[in-house]
Amino acid sequence: MSHSAVAIPEKLFFKIGEVCELAGVQAHVLRYWESEFPTLAPQKNRAGQRVYRKRDVEMALRIKELLYDDQYTIAGAKKRLANEVRTGTRLKVVPNSPEGDVQSQSTVPEGQSAANGSHGTVEDRLALRRIASELRQLLGLLEAEGKAAIPRPK
Repeated sequence: MSHSAVAIPEKLFFKIGEVCELAGVQAHVLRYWESEFPTLAPQKNRAGQRVYRKRDVEMALRIKELLYDDQYTIAGAKKRLANEVRTGTRLKVVPNSPEGDVQSQSTVPEGQSAANGSHGTVEDRLALRRIASELRQLLGLLEAEGKAAIPRPK
């Protein structure tokens, strides 16, 4: 995620607004994800309001990571999540930490090289995320600059 250390509070239940704030997305996005990803299924209370548990919040953060940071399509993210659930891969929130804090952990299984379609080391992925974030910031600055340079008709 292009998140700086997302800390999930120690609570049993979260309202949709709290999950939106933690994930950095709007409520309609979460509701859409619920319709697309069966693994994101918050319960509803008697009043019909969504009630998210910690695992739902973690799932929303993982979905956001796949879609926004790793640039998966909805279909690709569904397949990736299904594979993670099938293989028992634990979902975890990985903070975007400085290089010094990251331990060298390869995501490439022993005996395989990164050239065969793997995503490389944790350091590589974090570096790519930082670069993507910086590029988005630059694009925003360029767009703002371009809008300011266009004379408005009177």
